[in-house]
Amino acid sequence: MQFNSNVMSRKGIFYVGFFVLLAVGFYFMSSYLIPGFNDRKLEPISKVGSFSFVNQDGQTVTNKDVAGKIYVAEYFFTTCPGICPMMNDNMKQVYSKYKDNPDFLILSHTCDPKTDSAAQLRRYADSMGVNTSQWIFLTGRKDSLYNMARLSYTIDDPANHFTNIEDDFLHTQFWALVDRKGNVLKIYDGLKQKEINRLIKDIKKELEAVPEASTIQ
Repeated sequence: MQFNSNVMSRKGIFYVGFFVLLAVGFYFMSSYLIPGFNDRKLEPISKVGSFSFVNQDGQTVTNKDVAGKIYVAEYFFTTCPGICPMMNDNMKQVYSKYKDNPDFLILSHTCDPKTDSAAQLRRYADSMGVNTSQWIFLTGRKDSLYNMARLSYTIDDPANHFTNIEDDFLHTQFWALVDRKGNVLKIYDGLKQKEINRLIKDIKKELEAVPEASTIQ
């Protein structure tokens, strides 16, 4: 009985090892032969709602203007002495990588619309030396801007609000990646180089994906 038990045990180990090797072999062959086999598709975490803001040139920008585009959304303010200059220096890495791709945009929303008028945003954009048809700076009503950050882009906790909007202030280093259909795919820390590198790779995957027939938000 002991002999038979040992034989069965060895057979069991052999079969388990065989099927493990088979599965590993299948995985590596598929990775080699099937393009994009290893690419994990990002699942939406929220949906961008309708919006209407004003850009650095005083023109109205709505969700329909960015329909069919892949974009990164962030929040900053032009007089920020802290994290905003570092964030936008980091965002320039993303801009430089995709500035020649017409399907990609950056939307930088102000946290301080009382100070950041369209004219102020234009001065800031000029100081950044960027193409504002692709890196767009937005202002508008404070409550609308903040609701977008918290409820659409999910880059700030919805609980972080005051009853009086005048007392409320949003200051976040997080960025949202939005796909062609207005889905928020992932949130990134704009102060961490590793996450910026990941964002650049994820944008590339989204740009290379074949757009679906209908991408209107």
